[in-house]
Amino acid sequence: MMTGLVSLVGAGPGDPELLTIKALRRLQAADVVIYDSLIDPVLLEYASASALTIYVGKRAGHHTLSQEAINELLIAYGRAGCAVVRLKGGDPFIFGRGGEEATALQQAGVRWEVIPGISSAIAAPAYAGIPLTHRDLASSCTIMTGHRALQSTREIDATGGQHADTLVILMGVQHIRQITNRLIAHGWPATTPAAIVRWGTTPQQASLFGTLATIADQVEYHRFAAPAVIVVGAVVSCAAELNWFQPMVAAASASVLAPVPAAAEDRDEPLPAFTLPVIERLAPRHAVRAGAHTVAD
Repeated sequence: MMTGLVSLVGAGPGDPELLTIKALRRLQAADVVIYDSLIDPVLLEYASASALTIYVGKRAGHHTLSQEAINELLIAYGRAGCAVVRLKGGDPFIFGRGGEEATALQQAGVRWEVIPGISSAIAAPAYAGIPLTHRDLASSCTIMTGHRALQSTREIDATGGQHADTLVILMGVQHIRQITNRLIAHGWPATTPAAIVRWGTTPQQASLFGTLATIADQVEYHRFAAPAVIVVGAVVSCAAELNWFQPMVAAASASVLAPVPAAAEDRDEPLPAFTLPVIERLAPRHAVRAGAHTVAD
């Protein structure tokens, strides 16, 4: 039996103009769009007015649907003959659970494809003026999750000189102090440059720069929170010259945040709160929240 086609589509890191042409074409032809939380709502406007859009986003502490339920949703619409776009932030196969969805579709006999997207692991540093590799500074890069940075030794151990020159850590800002302490304990010099880029590629982008010894203090002082990308390595120093994006939108809301004042950790009064403008990630009027509908097999 001929099924529909499920396209696992990377929406990119935040800036809707970083969507690929192929992804745009799939959106325009979709019968159903099943999308995540960190998707710019403007992307949904590229879908047909008749397309059904279903929000299945996951944020810390709140999952609209389990991954298993999302898999079942994709299979059901695929078997119903629909052109389905599974719209995911960044790249589907880089910490996007796209591999699990592809396996479920393959085992169910549903046609599927993957359309890569630009990952925030690459784009956020680039928009902050940080090249992950550089002829003079870094010839290798490791991308990992914050959880992995806290649990693994193999990728971060610097005592044997086998680690990557650049570390990119996703979903780790909440545990930044534990992560930096662990890197230092495993041989990374405390003076190693480090940066955190929040809401990368969007007008809300903000960056912190420091070292493994100081970056956690800055995160706490500025009340930095997810979504953010951590970068560690000598290439971070390039941002002093190459930070091209944030000056372009400095009159709006992007900012390079100042270091923590030297005596900040000794103050008795609470540190001043720092907040960034928040992009509301709301479902459009014609969207359906998962769980509010049924799909016939």
